[in-house]
Amino acid sequence: MRWRPSRPGDATRRACTPLPSGRPTSPCACTVLDALPADLVERFEQAGWLLIRNYNEDIGASFADAFGTGDRGAVESYCRAHAIDFEWRPDGALRTRQRRRAVVPHPINGRRCWFNQIAFLNEWTLDPELREYLVDLYGEDGLPFNTRFGNGDPIGADIVQTINKTYEAHTVCERWEAGDLLLVDNIRTAHARESFNGPREVVVAMADAVHLADCSPTIEVTAT
Repeated sequence: MRWRPSRPGDATRRACTPLPSGRPTSPCACTVLDALPADLVERFEQAGWLLIRNYNEDIGASFADAFGTGDRGAVESYCRAHAIDFEWRPDGALRTRQRRRAVVPHPINGRRCWFNQIAFLNEWTLDPELREYLVDLYGEDGLPFNTRFGNGDPIGADIVQTINKTYEAHTVCERWEAGDLLLVDNIRTAHARESFNGPREVVVAMADAVHLADCSPTIEVTAT
């Protein structure tokens, strides 16, 4: 949800069952920002990042599934209200583009935070064979999702690799047991889970909405 103008400030997770195998959910400290190359951070701070999504019936989510309605008018109203540029394709598919900030100040202490999904949603995070197949089938502009610099420049595989390696180097892991409760500062940390085997039940609650427009933006959050 790090592409939305408003995000939950806190995320609470409770383990209902212990994780039988595999690594547990891994918060990632905001020190990622300090560890990334300064010139790369500066470029993203100046340009922001661009999220491009394609909704169709063939792969990924259709626009009706993603937006919870098949009413094109309602989808268009939502996009306009949330600074999302939209384009209806000749085959009825929907393409959206939205420009967001990559670095935001923490709403309480003002500390700069690397707050985005630039690497996670980029084409170079896909399995190489899957990426090649999808590009051959849909073209580079037709992938279910992709990210670019805010000015539209492509993000190279080397940049995505640098970001992912930095995440890995600053990941903190905690073994979960049934009944454990994890409270995550959703602005200061990135959080995810890794692969596991066996049953897994974790409940999540989001709270304390943070509006990025109130966080002294470095760039304007807009559609393209």
